[in-house]
Amino acid sequence: MKKQTRRDFMKQSLLAGAAISLPFSRVRGANDDVRVAVIGLRSQGANHVNWFRNQPGVRVVALCDPDQSLLERELAKFAERNETAQCHRDLRKLFDNKDIDAVIIAAPNHWHALATIWACQAGKDVYVEKPVSHNIWEGRRMVAAARKYGRIVQSGTQRRSDAGLREAIEYIRQGHIGKITLARGLCYVRRGSIGKVSGPQPIPASVDYNLWCGPAPMDPLMRRSLHYDWHWVWPTGDGDLGNNGIHFMDVCRWVIGADKLAPRVLSIGGRFGYVDDGQTPNTQIICLDYAPAPVIYEVRGLPKAAVTPENKGAEIMDDYRGIRIDVVIHCEGGYLAGGWIYDNDGKKIKQFARDGGGGHHANFIKAVRSRKTADLNADVLEGHLSAALCHMGNVSHRLGAVADADEVAQSLTNNAEMLDAFQRMEHHLAANNVNFDQTPRTLGVLLEFDPNTETFVGAHAEDANRLAAGTYRKPFVVPADV
Repeated sequence: MKKQTRRDFMKQSLLAGAAISLPFSRVRGANDDVRVAVIGLRSQGANHVNWFRNQPGVRVVALCDPDQSLLERELAKFAERNETAQCHRDLRKLFDNKDIDAVIIAAPNHWHALATIWACQAGKDVYVEKPVSHNIWEGRRMVAAARKYGRIVQSGTQRRSDAGLREAIEYIRQGHIGKITLARGLCYVRRGSIGKVSGPQPIPASVDYNLWCGPAPMDPLMRRSLHYDWHWVWPTGDGDLGNNGIHFMDVCRWVIGADKLAPRVLSIGGRFGYVDDGQTPNTQIICLDYAPAPVIYEVRGLPKAAVTPENKGAEIMDDYRGIRIDVVIHCEGGYLAGGWIYDNDGKKIKQFARDGGGGHHANFIKAVRSRKTADLNADVLEGHLSAALCHMGNVSHRLGAVADADEVAQSLTNNAEMLDAFQRMEHHLAANNVNFDQTPRTLGVLLEFDPNTETFVGAHAEDANRLAAGTYRKPFVVPADV
């Protein structure tokens, strides 16, 4: 049999036209393999291709992305390995394929819910990247679809598979350092300006923009980059709360054992330090008023000191007790930070070996084989609840109003931990020479929430519930009844 060259392989892919579809046939003797498709290939999806193809008994047999250039890039890698894969630009065609057992969804956030629901309806198991949902309402629809169709749906919150973290949480729950008093999440990750355009930008020729937008409005592109910077605009993204923050929001909720959403939420923040086309906060504090141990989450995208010609970009970030992106769990007799338990004097008590959750993909495959949702470390319900906490914080922010430092501080007089977090945030913004006339603070609305109905109640409920649910573009509509 003649070995297929990369040129031959690419020629086949190009001849497939707009769909870029290649034939797939089962490998003899591999009928027990779990056959996986990856949706969304630019960055994390490309990583998933490698992670899953290296799992024993798993084959990546299909790829999907509305950007033809990304498909061709990944196909070239398959050709170099003398492998083949079926490819589509439209995920609906992928779901029609009966030879696919599971799909990995690494598309932008606004696609997560509908892609998951369609996959469940098509009889596919699902690994859906973080955050599970783009809003509170659709997350619960995803859970309903998984249950109705008996599918295995794993959230991409891989810290749930970190064995050392699991041990640390059990250690805390056993009361070794007293009762939990506060769970603090931190996401101090450098985010520069995405720039500001003066008018609509051209869509890359390789992109089917209708399929890229899907459920989101098909508006003109009003930012320099179509890819990745969608995180920082509300129709498609959720800011860094939903991008990186979701991982540690999930850990905070896991540690305190909260199996419902919080009864109250408040956000303080803004998009500080530059005027650009981004909409989401680059600096934010939210308080989720769980009792007896609340969750406070802090996001910072600016560096430790102002950017100057001398420091060439100031990439060093602040930290809190040595942590930049993780959790600090405060207890009566000490705290967890990173892989260490400390006493209240900062003395190390016990270390736990953290691995970041590298076994998360294997955990998904284990559950796919066993057909037991209980085998999942991060079932879709867990992902929904943690993502919804991020959405709650963003809803408070979006309903907020400009406030000066005194007004914010006055609103926090009965919340010492939030006041401390705000004062540290103010010090951080001062170090960055933030001009509040150009980029003002937003004091979010204190919102009441009914965890049983998963709806906002009380003052501002109508506006809050409007933001807690999506509006969808036909035919890409997330169904109320799955």
